[in-house]
Amino acid sequence: MIKNKKLTSLAAAAVLSFSAGQVMAHGDVTPQSVDVSALKPLGEEWLEENPYRSDYENYAEALKIGESAYTQNCARCHGLEAISGGIAPDLRYLEAGMDGDEWYQYRVVNGAVRDGRVYMPKMAEHLSQEALWAIRSWLESVRVDE
Repeated sequence: MIKNKKLTSLAAAAVLSFSAGQVMAHGDVTPQSVDVSALKPLGEEWLEENPYRSDYENYAEALKIGESAYTQNCARCHGLEAISGGIAPDLRYLEAGMDGDEWYQYRVVNGAVRDGRVYMPKMAEHLSQEALWAIRSWLESVRVDE
């Protein structure tokens, strides 16, 4: 019986140790900078509509920047390739067009707080408008219709 308790304790310690390693492996949650020098500068005041849609002259570059910025700054909560594992909303289902832009802008500027706990930081405090609209462009490119 004592041997079983020791084995159980050792197994529990191993699981906790492994879990702690997995949490640490999640990575640095400090927002990562995004090089947007290839995109048209947008200024300080937020635009109401995404300027980097498919008719944008440098759309391919906006998608490339958006995917990289998403992977570095959003994927840890919203999932790789925008496929949520349930922690945060699956962003592939965001509404397309201006209606989706309005919700997206509100959320990245204001974040999300529930019961006094931050569920999503105010990303506009960490990333430029250009980076955030590039992310939105990439999200629309992987969008799934319901």
